[in-house]
Amino acid sequence: QVQLVESGGGSVQAGGSLRLSCAASGLGSSTYCMGWFRQAPGKEREGVARIYYGRIYYADSVKGRFTISQDNAKKTLYLQMDSLKPEDTAMYYCATDVWYACSRDNPAAFDYWGQGTQVTVSS
Repeated sequence: QVQLVESGGGSVQAGGSLRLSCAASGLGSSTYCMGWFRQAPGKEREGVARIYYGRIYYADSVKGRFTISQDNAKKTLYLQMDSLKPEDTAMYYCATDVWYACSRDNPAAFDYWGQGTQVTVSS
C-alpha cells in the first residue's frame, strides 16, 4: 500500500522560507517520478515541480525560488521554498507518477497522492 505523507507547511510572511517534506512508503525499490502540486481555493490543482532520475522540472512561477530534491535512502521528497509570495498560498501535495516518467505535468498523470500540507504567505 503506497502512502505519501507531507509535512512542513505553515504560515510565513512574504519573503520567508519553508521546507516541505514528503515521506513515501510502499513503493518498493523502484524509482518513480515524484512531484509537488498545489491548489489554492477556487483554483485548479497545478504542478509546482517534479523530479525523476535527476531530471527536474519547475513551473515558471516558482523557478529560481523553489528547489525540489529527494533522499532516496530515506525515501523522502523535499521542496525548499524561498522568497515566498502571497500568491504561493495553497495546499501543497506530493504525488507519484508510476507510468509517465515525469513526461506529463497534468495531475491526472499522477497515481498516488498525499493528504496535503497548508502553506500560507501573508503580505
